[in-house]
Amino acid sequence: MPPALLALVTLLQAYTRASDAEAVEAAVMDRRWQVVLDCRDCTDAPFSTGTLVAFRERLIAAEKDRRLIERTVEVAAQTKGFGHRQLRAALDSSPLWGAGRVEDTYNLLGHALRKAVGMLARQQGRELAAQAAEAGAPLLGGPSLKAALDCDWDDPEARAVALEQVLATLEAVEAYVTAQAESPARTAAQASVAVAQQVVAQDVEARADGTVALREGVAAARRISVEDPDMRHGRKCRSQLFDGYKRHVLRDLDSQLIRAVGLTPANAPEASVTPDILADLAPQQVALTECHIDRAYLSSTLVRERGPELTIFCKAWPVRSGPHFAKTAFHLDWDRAVIRCPQQVELPFTPGGVVHFPAQACAVCPLRTQCTSSPRGRSVSVHPDERLLEELRTRQVTPAGRAALRERVQVEHSLAHIGAWQGDRALPWAAQEPLRPAPDGRGGESACPSASPGCLRDA
Repeated sequence: MPPALLALVTLLQAYTRASDAEAVEAAVMDRRWQVVLDCRDCTDAPFSTGTLVAFRERLIAAEKDRRLIERTVEVAAQTKGFGHRQLRAALDSSPLWGAGRVEDTYNLLGHALRKAVGMLARQQGRELAAQAAEAGAPLLGGPSLKAALDCDWDDPEARAVALEQVLATLEAVEAYVTAQAESPARTAAQASVAVAQQVVAQDVEARADGTVALREGVAAARRISVEDPDMRHGRKCRSQLFDGYKRHVLRDLDSQLIRAVGLTPANAPEASVTPDILADLAPQQVALTECHIDRAYLSSTLVRERGPELTIFCKAWPVRSGPHFAKTAFHLDWDRAVIRCPQQVELPFTPGGVVHFPAQACAVCPLRTQCTSSPRGRSVSVHPDERLLEELRTRQVTPAGRAALRERVQVEHSLAHIGAWQGDRALPWAAQEPLRPAPDGRGGESACPSASPGCLRDA
């Protein structure tokens, strides 16, 4: 396919916010698209959805997506269409569901092992059941591992027996794959066996009596999908759980442009994305002077290592005190690095440390009942960035400060629009598979089905 044609389609998609399927339909049904693409009166679309997916894959591989950002900055410098020196921006995230299938431990193991045996079966032109039987793993010959186990899943003893059978199947497949002659299929099968071993390491534990059982709780950074290794369990809030990633965007509050994006696994803290955000901003030659964030980003390097030119706008963490004086009743003298209690007792402090007032002084203090009930005296924790928190608390009690906090709503609108245009699920992406020609010769089709690794670049 002519790259210029596909580039025009990509531009039209961006302009009209059309999906791949809608672009194929518009090329046949919309006269305006036909004029631009020079395919008037065509009865068949000159490209397919797979062609557009493959074209974007090649654009990203050639760093053309980065070039688009750089070119936008160049145009901004020439036309002064938007300010590119001083930047006021808001940063936030939204859930992005992964494209891979989420499975429990038994199905993860069965999926990975069937995939390993299936690769060898396709190489040798055999049926999966026959190849599995030869490998000493007849459980893998059917469509479902759990159906082949055929046990009472409500019985703990039956589950333990089933787990031992699955682990024995893993050992048999590992030995069988290792014994095969060197080939691309053997290498791919070994990778699938490694996935099964990773699942065992994270989900299975050995007991003192020599038996094995599923681990209680969820392992840190637990793998939840065979096809998409980077998907993770996550939560946007206490009640909103999701599986996949977090999509982060930095919106210019003046020009309304999205100036930087980032993607993290669902279980990663929001603060971990800021190096990627700063990397996107670096070639734009901007000075970030205002950053409007929520509290999840307060521990980020963007905040901790900020320069004096950067002002942070964020709602401060609430101060919990119960029936006694809150921490805000204690004055922090930053010039002298001392903290002063309501009774004017002063002690030195260090950011990130805890100040313990003497028990003798607290015992005779007339404000003791209002301050503490501990016989060891009052203690106050000083946050590593306490000075910023003080600034945020002072600002949010004023009308002007609360108005500034409301500017962050703009980035939430951007995330809602992106979700409407792109959807809230990562695109399936054949990042590790070769491209094959389409039957009609009109460009490459993705060789991977919908369960292929999730695309991390669709933002």
